[in-house]
Amino acid sequence: MSGDWDLEVKPHLTPIFAWGAAVIIVGAHVTVGALLKIGSTGVFFRTADQIAIASVGVVIAALVTLFARPRLRVGPAGVAVRNLLGYRLFPWDTVVDISFHPGARWARLDLPDDEYVPVMAIQAVDKARAIDAMDQVRALLDRYTRDLNSQGRPHHP
Repeated sequence: MSGDWDLEVKPHLTPIFAWGAAVIIVGAHVTVGALLKIGSTGVFFRTADQIAIASVGVVIAALVTLFARPRLRVGPAGVAVRNLLGYRLFPWDTVVDISFHPGARWARLDLPDDEYVPVMAIQAVDKARAIDAMDQVRALLDRYTRDLNSQGRPHHP
């Protein structure tokens, strides 16, 4: 963890499942590609077909590994959220709260005007780890928004 951040949160189980699924997907596609030329089915498969099937498996596996990317960082600069594709830093004066609604799969960062950003780094499947992460993030949220309010800077309610 970088010295610029007080807390970094990553999901625990989802990356394990994502990498496991990626290995299985690549293995299955490579196996099917290797077995294409064994036996005659009336279709003529070439080496290029075998390579293409294995390559499709690699592409699908790469997409699956995106589920291992989510991360949440909290520090003096604000809250940084990285989900599957994007990364955004939210300064403290734009952060209203962090919440985990009943039945939700992951937490969300509440912003002004009833807007929010999903926080895939804190997931319900992680159970106690998710609870601990929410407690730590809320403590830092209280600390930084209290500091912001004591400096007389506006904070969105």
